[in-house]
Amino acid sequence: MKIIPLKEGNFSASKTKEFTLLAQEDRDIVKGIKLSVQPFLIITENDYILLDAGIGWKNNEGKTVISEILEHENISSEQVSKVLLSHLHKDHIEGIIKRTENGFEAAFPNALIYIQKRELDFAMENKGSHSFDFDTLEKLIQLPNIIWMNDDKGKITEEISYEVAGGHTPYMQVFWISENGETVFYGADDLPQESYLKYHLAYKSDFDGRKAMELRQLWEKEAIENHWKVLLYHDLDKTVLEF
Repeated sequence: MKIIPLKEGNFSASKTKEFTLLAQEDRDIVKGIKLSVQPFLIITENDYILLDAGIGWKNNEGKTVISEILEHENISSEQVSKVLLSHLHKDHIEGIIKRTENGFEAAFPNALIYIQKRELDFAMENKGSHSFDFDTLEKLIQLPNIIWMNDDKGKITEEISYEVAGGHTPYMQVFWISENGETVFYGADDLPQESYLKYHLAYKSDFDGRKAMELRQLWEKEAIENHWKVLLYHDLDKTVLEF
């Protein structure tokens, strides 16, 4: 199994969830929320699995950072076989579509896209929330290769399992990918940064902060016992914690 972080950059986020690229020298100066946006590509014997899709950030030439990283790794977007979406906040789904002169198209045209249906319902009930980009959401759900998920837990393949954890959003889901004795865990925004394990806090930015806190404590125990590799979507410095 190969883990490829697809870091779009470190950003500051405004109260209206607008993202501004954060220069290294500004990290200690800028106030407010600072976070990375870092999807992951996991390559197994059977799949190229994308865990969340970022914000579609582009470089100075107009190419998305994710596509640039994939090219550097000699991987095409057509090779991605599965996209697993933890939840539908804008910083996790913007990179799933490409806007063109003729409308829009899938950024990963051959991938099955796994979405928790109840998470979509929750998003659509919160049209005033800055956390969602409803234009992108409406385009996303028109894509042809969507697998709508309704169960609380289960297996997508023999290697991929999931569970609706809640916490950050009511129906956010987390994923385990296991192969040849190795397990990768993706806790998305219930466990986005290493500091969330150091400080046992219930964050007000979460739908259910206490539940997310309790889940982190459980996952850390299991990670230590089972030697998981834990992926960090929003950590400014780290990508993977190895236990």
